[in-house]
Amino acid sequence: MIGCAKRGSITGGLKDTLAPVLKISFPKNFSTNFKGNEIKLTFDEYIKLKDLKKQLIISPPMKNEPLILPTTTSKYLTIKINDTLQPNTTYSFNFGQSIEDNNEGNPYNQFKYVFSTGEHIDSLTLGGSVKDSYNKEVESFVSVMLYDVNDKFKDSVVYNETPRYITNTLDSLKTFKLENLKAGKYLLVAMKDYNSNNKFNPKKDKIGFKKQFITIPNDTTYELKLFKEVIPFKAYKPIQTSGNKLILPYEGRSNDVKITLKNGTEILPTIITKFPKKDSLQVWYKPLKVDSLAIAVTKDKYQANFRFKIKDQKKDTLNISAVQAGILNFREQFTLESATPLTKFDNSKIKLINKDSVSVDFKMEYDDFNQQLYFDFKKEPSEKYTFRIMPGAFTDYLGKSNNTIIYKLTTKNFADYGNLSVNLQNVKHFPVIVQLTNEKGDVLASEYSENNTKIEFNLVEPALFWLRLIYDDNKNKEWDSGNYLEKRQAEEVVYFSKAIDVRANWDVDQVFDVSIPYTPEPKKKVDKKKKPKSSMGL
Repeated sequence: MIGCAKRGSITGGLKDTLAPVLKISFPKNFSTNFKGNEIKLTFDEYIKLKDLKKQLIISPPMKNEPLILPTTTSKYLTIKINDTLQPNTTYSFNFGQSIEDNNEGNPYNQFKYVFSTGEHIDSLTLGGSVKDSYNKEVESFVSVMLYDVNDKFKDSVVYNETPRYITNTLDSLKTFKLENLKAGKYLLVAMKDYNSNNKFNPKKDKIGFKKQFITIPNDTTYELKLFKEVIPFKAYKPIQTSGNKLILPYEGRSNDVKITLKNGTEILPTIITKFPKKDSLQVWYKPLKVDSLAIAVTKDKYQANFRFKIKDQKKDTLNISAVQAGILNFREQFTLESATPLTKFDNSKIKLINKDSVSVDFKMEYDDFNQQLYFDFKKEPSEKYTFRIMPGAFTDYLGKSNNTIIYKLTTKNFADYGNLSVNLQNVKHFPVIVQLTNEKGDVLASEYSENNTKIEFNLVEPALFWLRLIYDDNKNKEWDSGNYLEKRQAEEVVYFSKAIDVRANWDVDQVFDVSIPYTPEPKKKVDKKKKPKSSMGL
């Protein structure tokens, strides 16, 4: 009976995997004829609140947020209502995943406290899904709203009023369910509400809507597609950045805008170009000594006039840079960018030769709005090219010319690239834009088709591509967003169901049935508390 003691360690028992449970509430959950302004909830274990502001959805919304205490660990919650409740209305407090047990963080998933100020609890429901009109995946925390359609209803309700009912997709769901609804006629809206004020701000928020009003009860499952509106054009006061240039900030779209620069009554010659990667225009003018200038901006019905002081600043200088360095891919055009607008070109002072010093013919095209110069020539595989640009080849609007510039470029072998052939099926109508993108949605290659169902993407760099199709309804060769007040939806975008792997020296034939909607894969949740198993034994 005598032996050595065995070594051991205290395990602490099994891990707690159970979520907290509501033990008792006052008034009781799903009470009717609610008259008070305070609710007390008691749980079976200690709880803590996490991301309450994001997770808690109160429907209908209240003008004044209720006070929920305590914010520290407790078995109890008290809800103090700071608003006048509507008569004969069912209220719902959906806590989402904000209530967790204190020890292991197990959430009390979608816990709801419901009460009615009338004789009964409204029990009708409405469900559906939320998508993004352009991106393949929709953002988290999208609000879905119902507005009463009655004698006082106006389309502007989404800008000025809070909805009658509201729910939220929270951080993981792309579907929605509105519950405890009353029978009636409603406007159905989805909104990515960045200000969290339940009101639509076109400058920031995305919106999706059903053009036709809906009636409840209704067993239809609705799909809402979010889009960011293109807001009306508006210009802001220009900023002088050099002795010969102004920056004109704006919002909206700048196409067809007319800009007039004046010195008193004299109209000054200008060149208008795009400021790279910013919603601003560059207004170039020849330097002059004046105290102030005026600028007039017009676009359609919009008009604005600005007067501003002119300071003595350093002038911009001519500077040429290449977009491509070293390798030139077959699908690219060799491109030069100029720091100042170019006005004169002398092709005789530009030479393009290959590695055998043989001259190669080229064509040149200048994009004055983007200040880019494109060179188009027949590129051969495994070749070396040299651009020799002599002084005076380019002259900018101030009369300044370039010095000698030399660019060396190399092409790869055809076998270093892949070819992708896309066969479209069940296209509803043409024209369409077919694009290859990366995971983020950046366009890597694009083709426009007015009737062809076979789209060729030849000599593309090896990559994992996403494929999307845009129905170009207005035939302007770009995707157009929608507009809520005009009751216009965004142009339809369809994504292929999965990424396409195109490798070097591969020919890939891919069928794209555009009648099959893209369904994003659910994100896998990673348990940060779970430690990886050790590969070492004792």
